[in-house]
Amino acid sequence: MGQNLNKVENLYDTVAKEYADTFSGEHEKKPKDQEILHRFSQEIGDRRPVWDFGCGPGQTTKYLKNLGIEISGLDLSEKILEQARAIHPEIHFRKGNILELEFENDSIAGVVAFYAIVHFTEEQVGIAFREVFRVLQPAGIFLFTYHIGEETIHIDEFLGKKIDIDFMFFPTDFIFSCLKGSGFKKIEIIEREPYPGVEYESRRAYVFAIKPVVRKSP
Repeated sequence: MGQNLNKVENLYDTVAKEYADTFSGEHEKKPKDQEILHRFSQEIGDRRPVWDFGCGPGQTTKYLKNLGIEISGLDLSEKILEQARAIHPEIHFRKGNILELEFENDSIAGVVAFYAIVHFTEEQVGIAFREVFRVLQPAGIFLFTYHIGEETIHIDEFLGKKIDIDFMFFPTDFIFSCLKGSGFKKIEIIEREPYPGVEYESRRAYVFAIKPVVRKSP
């Protein structure tokens, strides 16, 4: 049983302005984020299209845009998308659900998803990975992040607002096996310690995964 997506949508609708104010410049305080996003921009090159799933107010979308990537953003919360459009009017944002993507098979060159699975159960993570795999082009790149651990943290207040949501942490072996089971190859998981005073003090991981090219037999 997965976490109700209406709860997730309501959370970000409720804290949209506060979330945008708090997190819009977060990559500037996180050197490893910057290093990883620069690497993604180099590896994706001029391939298109590129999407930021679970984009929130567009901080990652904008960072990659500044690196020369033509990128669009997708999020479940219309209120947080309003923030994204107001802050970054030059970027295309649209509403969507990573568990049921409205994209054609093999249609996207690259997907970035920073903490987009943070409210998902293990079952929902598997669904999300299979959906991303489906929409990626052969040799497409999937970059995402998650909190390392095994706990589920229930939050009833966030950014000064009353809410009702669970945040999920995942062990790295689960993430690796789930990606492999979804069909991804060349899976690389890069772990780091938290930046004290900058973010919630959990260990973090960045993941690069590639959709393989199916070679046709002669």
